[in-house]
Amino acid sequence: MTNAAPGGAGGSRSERERASVSPPGREEPPFQDRIGGWLDERLHLSRFARQALDKVFPDHWSFMFGEIALYSFVVLVLTGVFLAFFFEPSLTPTTYEGPYEPLRGLEMSDAYASTLRLSFEVRAGLVMRQTHHWAALVFTGSIIVHLCRVFFTGAFRRPREINWVIGVTMLLLALLNGFTGYSLPDDLLSGTGLRIMYSVILSVPLVGSWVAFLLFGGEFPAEQILGRLFVLHIFLVPVILGALLGAHLALIWHQKHTQFPEPGHTEANVVGSRLWPTYALKSVGLFFLVAAVLTGLGGLVQINPVWLYGPFDPSQVTSPAQPDWYLGWLEGALRLFPNWEIRAFGFEIPEPFFPAVLVPGITFAVLYAWPFLERRITRDQAEHNLLDRPRDRPVRTAFGAGTLTFYASLFAAASNDLVAHWFELDIETVTWFFRVLVLVLPPAVALLTFMVCRALRDAGDVRLTHLPLSSVWRPGARSTHR
Repeated sequence: MTNAAPGGAGGSRSERERASVSPPGREEPPFQDRIGGWLDERLHLSRFARQALDKVFPDHWSFMFGEIALYSFVVLVLTGVFLAFFFEPSLTPTTYEGPYEPLRGLEMSDAYASTLRLSFEVRAGLVMRQTHHWAALVFTGSIIVHLCRVFFTGAFRRPREINWVIGVTMLLLALLNGFTGYSLPDDLLSGTGLRIMYSVILSVPLVGSWVAFLLFGGEFPAEQILGRLFVLHIFLVPVILGALLGAHLALIWHQKHTQFPEPGHTEANVVGSRLWPTYALKSVGLFFLVAAVLTGLGGLVQINPVWLYGPFDPSQVTSPAQPDWYLGWLEGALRLFPNWEIRAFGFEIPEPFFPAVLVPGITFAVLYAWPFLERRITRDQAEHNLLDRPRDRPVRTAFGAGTLTFYASLFAAASNDLVAHWFELDIETVTWFFRVLVLVLPPAVALLTFMVCRALRDAGDVRLTHLPLSSVWRPGARSTHR
């Protein structure tokens, strides 16, 4: 039996209306507050918000490179969406009738024609194209500088090995997406790059021809390649990059940020600015600064003027021709490697395989494995929230300096034809100079870096400019500087 209210099973209508009215003196909360309260009771959002706003981030300037990469990626996405509305990834031939007089009446692909239309006819199209290109260069560069900072300070050590792997994967994807975007306009320069990529893929033993056919859809030049590169460039790779960025930030949030060893800094705390309002306002300001610089570059500094190169023609090759800077080391390796081929057991390994497949493969294999290799060699199983000073780890710092010198030498070698032209030298002489340089300079830089870092470590807090040369050449000599 249930107790009935006076006046009937549920009471009269007027009594029910009076019962639903709020007590005198209390106002009904706004609708958004009621929704927020309902969600908070179930998801405890207010607790998370308080914890999030109280999160502390260190203020060191070197931590900004990761944010620059993030904000460059945002600019890339925004400008890329604009460009995707007007670009046609098709190799269908058409006759150009646009406003650029030198190419008018010339047969070209729809991809190249749409790139010209973006540059000369779409309002703000050229600014967007060039801003997008500059953002790609800054995005890749800031990832590399950020990884260097992480490497030289030991920020990859336990428990941050997963974030290091994510960062290296992001670098690999940034290089891939940069090349796919660079290849889309179908101008003579980008077509030459695609021709090189096709040859490199073919050089892979056993599977090269199958992979090349799968990617290009036939022998070079194949009509399907631009459409497939377009899908990779605007959809697959950006989605993966966005997911990796989210995972990267989530791990930083969960594991807390590293910091340099200074007074008051310990393994258990983080000294810096709270997320709200100080750090958030600084970060928003940095975003607008990055966006402003990239937009300024896009509007004022010309880059990749495809109308000067003309449409791609398989029978022609641009000379001199250099790719974007982040692929210069690969171009240099291809130019320097001798014309060696290996034939054995009925198989052939062509010359491009060694500089363009083996060298990058070893590079990224070492990058992925480095945290685990160093932990195994040093037998350091502890967790680290305080960073190393590069001087305190002379072996790691020397290895990194030598490696950077090796790739910088390859990058310089990518301009061997220009160097020969500028200095009126024989191209073969310049090539042999760079071959010797690549073998001699990196170990010399590594040895010098090791000696200097060892002397700085032994001398304590002495600055490099105050370090006596005797302590560099003679490890036992101690600095008397105070």
